[in-house]
Amino acid sequence: MKKIMFLSVYIITGYAHAQNDSLNQKLQLSGYLDVYYAYDFVNPPNHNRPAFLYSYNQHNEVNLNLGFLKAAITENKVRANLAFATGTYMNANLSTENGVFKNIFEANIGIKLSRKKDIWADAGIFASHIGFESAIGKDCWTLSRSILAENTPYYESGVRVAYTTPNQKWYMALLLLNGWQNISRINGNNTPAFGHQITFKPTSNITLNSSSFIGNILPDSIRAMRYFHNLYGIFQLTQQWGITAGFDIGFQQKSTGSHAFNHWYSYVCIAQWKPSPKNVWAARIEYYADPDNVIIPANFQNGFKTFGYSINYDRAISSKLLWRIEARDFYAAETYFENNNIPVHNNFAMTTSISIVL
Repeated sequence: MKKIMFLSVYIITGYAHAQNDSLNQKLQLSGYLDVYYAYDFVNPPNHNRPAFLYSYNQHNEVNLNLGFLKAAITENKVRANLAFATGTYMNANLSTENGVFKNIFEANIGIKLSRKKDIWADAGIFASHIGFESAIGKDCWTLSRSILAENTPYYESGVRVAYTTPNQKWYMALLLLNGWQNISRINGNNTPAFGHQITFKPTSNITLNSSSFIGNILPDSIRAMRYFHNLYGIFQLTQQWGITAGFDIGFQQKSTGSHAFNHWYSYVCIAQWKPSPKNVWAARIEYYADPDNVIIPANFQNGFKTFGYSINYDRAISSKLLWRIEARDFYAAETYFENNNIPVHNNFAMTTSISIVL
């Protein structure tokens, strides 16, 4: 009898261990921390960098841009991601969200729709389908994000249906969204928003992408439809040299039912040089024009028009630890910036950061 009981316990225990091992293989835990120090040479007394920046945006203080803990699981035809985050990035970008949503970096569930084809439907909160830059600094060529990226959605919520071809050259997605960088809908807004993404990789060294957004970004009573398109290309010319170029253009109704539109556009070009695996340089030029003050408010007749450039150096201390330093300057035709309460044309800042993958 004792032998039978011992054998039963051994089998049950072994089964439980097998189940735990299986779960551990499917469940992936990860984290990320990105700490920075920025010095803005106009020395803003409130420690806030220009209002159109939402990442690394605090002056003269050591701070956390983004830190998150993430759990991801994939099992057969189901996948899910959940990440909680904090930092100045979260404070700036999710300030209008409610309650605990202010700290949700990612929360989604996906179901594979086809047994033979790579078609997935994902629902929840996920990274934006627009642009080549993300909130995770280590994944971007430059320390800070471009004006183009800062003023388009970093995240979105809704439903995404995506298909990847067997040769991995084409990725196509259609999206039904709650709005333009919204988790919760704007009060009074019941108009669905839509998006698309098409990514083409003809070779391993070239990536071409087209993304769009169509939707009302105001309460239905004062509805104003927004039509937006993002186009970019990433070209790895050699093992050492790469170029990324992006262009945005957007239109928004001037009033409900109007056939007249306000518009804005932006472009950015980044060149990257890798003299060695642990050392990387990048230079960026960019321009953002919002003459009708749709995205970036400015009290000028010609709206917000700003040119920028930056140069940065990265040093990979280890496979998980990255140190970066960047010099960045903005120049506006109008005196958009201030230095000791005196309107000026330019804004120069130095930023350094250190990030680690957990």
